[in-house]
Amino acid sequence: MSHPSWKCFIVCLCRRNDKDRAPRFYQALHILRSHGNMGELEDGPDQLPLSGRTVEQTILNLLPSKQFDLIISHNPTGEYTRHIRHEEVSKAVIELWHANKISTDELWTFAYEDGNKTYFPRAVQNASIHQLLPEQLYKKKYKIITETYGFDKSSWEAKTTPKEETFWQFSDVNQAKKWLDHGGILL
Repeated sequence: MSHPSWKCFIVCLCRRNDKDRAPRFYQALHILRSHGNMGELEDGPDQLPLSGRTVEQTILNLLPSKQFDLIISHNPTGEYTRHIRHEEVSKAVIELWHANKISTDELWTFAYEDGNKTYFPRAVQNASIHQLLPEQLYKKKYKIITETYGFDKSSWEAKTTPKEETFWQFSDVNQAKKWLDHGGILL
């Protein structure tokens, strides 16, 4: 939303056949003036781990291209404690980049943490990129969560919609791979 001139393609690996969530995803794409695609991986609360190969192939199957200026993805630590699918997606994106199966000038991964579930996710203060959203953009983002996706204003999703966006930034695939191999810890 901060860069309306960008041509964005948004991939959601889960819930393509969810009669409630899928239409909301496509409505959000319309609001964001973006394109996208959905897969059908399971992401319920009792997720079972998937193989890296399964997640990587799902990503490749959903992408319209393999070359990007910027990829924004989940963090290997999942942004908040133990969202297995988010962790797997981040790892798969880095592995695909490292194996030259996708190409990008930069990779940004979300930089939030929740103190091992002791508080709502917060921006990591030493992250590479910090952006405080102007009030108008934050309201639009919040409206997508509460109105487009239909989450109640008292829901976890609404309460954790961040005003401050933070990312780890990588322009070197080997640095990203090293970071991944060391558990998301910058060396």
